[in-house]
Amino acid sequence: MINVLVTGVGGGGVGEQLIKALGMSTLPMRVIGTDLDVDVAKHSGADGCHSLPRASDPAYVEKLLGVCRQERVDVVLPGSEPELRAMAASADEIRANVTMVAVNDANVIATCSDKFETTRFLVANGFDCPQSWLIEALVDLDEVNLFPLIVKPTVGGGSQNVYLIQNDDELRMIVGFLLRYYDAVLLQEYVGRVDQEYTVGVLFDGNGNLINSIALNRFILTSLSNRIRVPNNTGRADLGDVLAVSSGVSQGRVEAYDMVRHHCEKVGAALGAKYAINVQCRVADGKVMIFEINPRFSGTSSIRAMLGFNEPDLLIRKHVLGEDISDTPPYRFGTVLRGLKETLV
Repeated sequence: MINVLVTGVGGGGVGEQLIKALGMSTLPMRVIGTDLDVDVAKHSGADGCHSLPRASDPAYVEKLLGVCRQERVDVVLPGSEPELRAMAASADEIRANVTMVAVNDANVIATCSDKFETTRFLVANGFDCPQSWLIEALVDLDEVNLFPLIVKPTVGGGSQNVYLIQNDDELRMIVGFLLRYYDAVLLQEYVGRVDQEYTVGVLFDGNGNLINSIALNRFILTSLSNRIRVPNNTGRADLGDVLAVSSGVSQGRVEAYDMVRHHCEKVGAALGAKYAINVQCRVADGKVMIFEINPRFSGTSSIRAMLGFNEPDLLIRKHVLGEDISDTPPYRFGTVLRGLKETLV
């Protein structure tokens, strides 16, 4: 029996997705889920549940290791970004107690967790990305004369406080609002059409060797997967009639998409990634334009597992069981849609 601990399993996020993916594995596993509230964790489908403090708590790692010892944990999978950063900072200590902790190195996480640093990395390594500006004060907007734009905080995820801007009045109003709460925000050129957005998972082993990748062409105009949807008033016919921003709840079509996948594989290799990364991009003018990299497992982990690309399963087979996974059967192609599930508590 392999004991796998997944953190951050409440709230329908990455942790819950990892539990769903592990549930599709044929390996003999017991899955332990953790969250701030143990009652919330119990709704994730885990076999056993514990509460952990916030990742910012000085006692977080000590409490995590206590659960690992109590449950004889072999594998730790982070299900939230704050816990991902905490684990990376104490990776050696945690790895002394378990067989595998599937986290990227701290420098990779630092680059990807700051969206402006991600842009700097992409430009420095010759990869295409939307034109970007770091805005620390309203005066910085004087050099911006390109629309439409996406404005968002440089840190954080889940599409929170992301806005779509089509003119200078909107730009100054929204940026002025966000600068009340953030030291800086990122402006990015809005690129591509809504039907050309992809979320790409690139999986490496713990030594940075590529295992495989998978790309999902997002359906972002559905209500569940859409955060912002507005008519295109910029006169840019190349962008389509509608401009939209994903909510982060991805659904869509998986096919080969070789150009997109292979490009993202090169980005992951240049980054020095290990285990899982998730790349957000659009194809525009024949180029793969990357606008975000998440240095972690994805909120589409269960979708991928449904099609035969089960990332946590593959890593466990390689690093815990010592299996040769080079001959793993190819995953299937297909369309996966999402809905809502109600739970009476």
